[in-house]
Amino acid sequence: MGASKIIFYIISTFILGTGILAVTATKIFRAAIWLLFSLIGIAALYFWMQLEFIAAVQIIVYVGGIVVLIIFSIFLTQKSGDEMPKPLQQRKLFSLFAVFFAFAFTYLLIHQYGFYSSNPQPFELKISDIGMQMLSTTEHGFILPFEVVSMLLLAAMIGCIVIAMKAKTE
Repeated sequence: MGASKIIFYIISTFILGTGILAVTATKIFRAAIWLLFSLIGIAALYFWMQLEFIAAVQIIVYVGGIVVLIIFSIFLTQKSGDEMPKPLQQRKLFSLFAVFFAFAFTYLLIHQYGFYSSNPQPFELKISDIGMQMLSTTEHGFILPFEVVSMLLLAAMIGCIVIAMKAKTE
């Protein structure tokens, strides 16, 4: 096993571990911090694949924007330090079933198709091509999803302000 595979497995284990901790944390702030680490791990995976621009966008947009917005939302609510309610037994059972199904499905896919070596050359990715594709209004353009995400972020910020402006009830 080469160093490249070892690095991939370390990064993958980090992403899965922090993702599981984000979902199972009992305090909402800790869940947000684990989500932050999981997204940083995904950026590390992009760096490992030599997609530096996509990794930088991952860090700037998701880690620097979304998670910070989530953390500010948590701090602006009145019950930010309280523990979240414990999940019901039925939800735990369904979660275990979903995890088992995902592992079985993944194993079948890997066993059937396997991993094949691809071209070891790095991707030829020009930032100008990415920008033109994002601003394109053609069939494969991304201007509409880009605008929808910006409206979603605006709605999330307005929601944070509304939650923060609520009067405390005693």
